[in-house]
Amino acid sequence: MAVNYSAKEEADGHPSGGVGVPGGGAVGGGGGGAVKTRKPDNTAFKQQRLPAWQPILTAGTVLPAFFIIGLIFIPIGIGIFVTSNNIREYEIDYTGTEPSSPCNKCLNVSWDSPCTCTINFTLEHSFESNVFMYYGLSNFYQNHRRYVKSRDDSQLNGDNSSLLNPSKECEPYRTNEDKPIAPCGAIANSMFNDTLELYRIDNDTRTPIPLIKKGIAWWTDKNVKFRNPTGDGNNLTALFQGTTKPVNWPKPVYMLDSEPDNNGFINEDFIVWMRTAALPTFRKLYRLIERKNNFQPTLQAGKYSLDIAYNYPVHSFDGRKRMILSTISWMGGKNPFLGIAYITVGSICFFLGVVLLFIHHKYGNRNTSADIPN
Repeated sequence: MAVNYSAKEEADGHPSGGVGVPGGGAVGGGGGGAVKTRKPDNTAFKQQRLPAWQPILTAGTVLPAFFIIGLIFIPIGIGIFVTSNNIREYEIDYTGTEPSSPCNKCLNVSWDSPCTCTINFTLEHSFESNVFMYYGLSNFYQNHRRYVKSRDDSQLNGDNSSLLNPSKECEPYRTNEDKPIAPCGAIANSMFNDTLELYRIDNDTRTPIPLIKKGIAWWTDKNVKFRNPTGDGNNLTALFQGTTKPVNWPKPVYMLDSEPDNNGFINEDFIVWMRTAALPTFRKLYRLIERKNNFQPTLQAGKYSLDIAYNYPVHSFDGRKRMILSTISWMGGKNPFLGIAYITVGSICFFLGVVLLFIHHKYGNRNTSADIPN
């Protein structure tokens, strides 16, 4: 038996003539259907004839690359590390688990029984630029799948139908006493509600530090994602009529603030809380302390006191609460990891460059074509 292919068939990869079959007859040609073949088309792609480029790694290309990466990364890492260390930061843990803590009396506080405590502290160094006040929580898993989904974005965006008929994702915080909850869901229900006030102590006189509560939320959240229900914006009580407050809230959402542009769903403390954290230990922006003039620091070194309305219970899940005062730089808040990572990678590359240069200098010039003994 023989199979013949023409030159055209060889180029196309599809023979058009008949193929002899034992037992008589032929397949192909004018006798019926085309012959099926597994041979790929004779194209540059399917025959793997596309042009390719492959780097040839030699000592002349690898060694300079290691040294260049090292010389670039190390100075960048040092600059980032020094910038991070220049950021002032002061942290106070006011959980109250220690018997000597002023907030120990508030440790077993419940949602409906607020408690107040005062912590005195001293700033050793002045805070020169704008100061950001954060609250921090530990062992609080906002990244739990069911917790993250427990919200109704349509309701938060001001949709009137979702206001009275929240999403089922909000269960079991969807309704209460046969009324829809606004805002619904576990995220809103667990909103942080401690109140922090800062005072400077000078000659036993307490002077309050102005804390700015606006401008702490993302612009897109404040103006796009969160909106109050449509209607008379000056009468939020009527807009939220027919709804009830979350179970653990002491007051309804339309009483979060006295200012209309910071009340209801557009309250910035509420908006900040609704942006869930990725890790169980996190901090969220609470207030801003702006610098008044360029001749005096924002917070001078000295004695201060922190008044706390201890409303948020964390002892039941072994959590911790803290207040953080921090400045920022061009790279954000205090975080030495990025600088350390740059320095580490640059140092490793530079060290490998030195080692490979030594090996190349010692063994690279050897005659590799040694005589083979007979």
